[in-house]
Order: sequence, then C-alpha cells, then structure tokens
Amino acid sequence: MFAIFRKELNVFFSSLIGYIAITIFLVANGLFAWVFPETNILDDGYATLDSFFSFAPWIFMFLIPAITMRSFAEERNAGTIEFLATKPITDLQIILGKFSAAFVLVVFSVLPTILYYVTISLLASPKGNVDTGGIAGSYIGLTFLGATFIAISIFTSSISNNQIVAFITGMFACFFFYIAFDSLSLIPAFVGNVDKFFNVLSINQHYQNISKGYIDLRDMIYFLSLISIFLLMTKTSLGSRKW
Repeated sequence: MFAIFRKELNVFFSSLIGYIAITIFLVANGLFAWVFPETNILDDGYATLDSFFSFAPWIFMFLIPAITMRSFAEERNAGTIEFLATKPITDLQIILGKFSAAFVLVVFSVLPTILYYVTISLLASPKGNVDTGGIAGSYIGLTFLGATFIAISIFTSSISNNQIVAFITGMFACFFFYIAFDSLSLIPAFVGNVDKFFNVLSINQHYQNISKGYIDLRDMIYFLSLISIFLLMTKTSLGSRKW
C-alpha cells in the first residue's frame, strides 16, 4: 500500500498535476472569497468564511474527478493493472494507496486557506471576534467531503479505461450525491417522511451540519460509510477482471 501511495504521490508532484490542482483550487476560491462582488468576504460586513465553504465543494466537484480520473482508467488502458496484480499486494491495498495519495493532495490544497481565517480574524472588530468553532467544523466537513468525492471518483475511474469518460462520470456522480437528494426532498409529492429520508442521504446536508461547528457522530459515520461503500465498490469493480 505504501509503495502505491509513494508512487501516486510522486506522479502528482513530479509532474504538473499536483501543482496545477492546488493552484486552481486556491485561485478559484480566492477569486470567489476576496474578489468577485457577489461573494466577497470584505463586502459582506461579517467576519465569516461562509462564501469560501459554500463554493469550495463545487470546485472540488470538478477538481477531484480531474485528479483521480487516471487512477485506474489509465492503468486499464495501458494494461498495467494486470502487472500490479502480479505483485504481492491486494486490490484493496492498491485502492487505499491511490485514495491516500489523492487525499494528501486535497489536504495540501486546503491547508493554505487557513490564511483566510487569519485574515478575517485580524480584520474583525474587535480582533479575533470570529466563530472559530464553526470555521473549524467547516474545515473538518470540507475534508470529509473531499475524501468522499475521492472515493466516488476513484470508483468511476475503475469502471472505465478512458480518462475523459472517468472524469465526466466522476463529476456527475459527485454532483448527484452532493445536491440531487436535496432537490428531490423539495418536490411537493415527497414532503413528509420521504423528504427526511432524502435529506439523510444528502452529502450536502451532512456537510452543512458539520459546518455549524457541532461534530455529530452520525454525520461522521455517514461520511465514513459512504467512503467505505465506494471503496468496496471499486474493489468489486477491480475484482471483476478475474471473473
């Protein structure tokens, strides 16, 4: 697993992939948070990072499938997945190695945005008058969200040997699980117990819950369960080559 992890991390940072991903994430979020008038934190009048945490998931929705699209699609296309199978390493270890490398890249993308917190803390009146608990919860939620999108996108990469198809499928799957259940819960015909069921399935709802600064065990279990399900689905997809 660690050999795969190091190999994937090397690919990210020995080429432009990792640097481009981090740069796009920071530039896009920087523009939304500090430049564009509709979402500018400085014009908002409140010392919060709500606009950043609102737009970051949408950027992840495009960026993470782009990072992970080559994970297994390229291996399948080049035939190297069979070479990996001859090594003393299980499919699950291969998957976890690739997942961990992508997760580290996502964490590296998010870490510099802590400067946003420092900035609003200094600009607040009085200084330091910010909801630190809520912001910390939002960072935790964003980390869980990134890990979930990685698991979804790695799965979509495992069912295709074309990177572009893997990217489009991954982007659609991330979008669907993030927002579709919210939309379904708003349909009048589903008002009642059904809309509550859709809310339970919605990634966005659980992300919003954690972002309030209250870390509920149910939200953490939800994210960990969803990550586990997609990683196991990826294992099943890889195992199908032996059938």
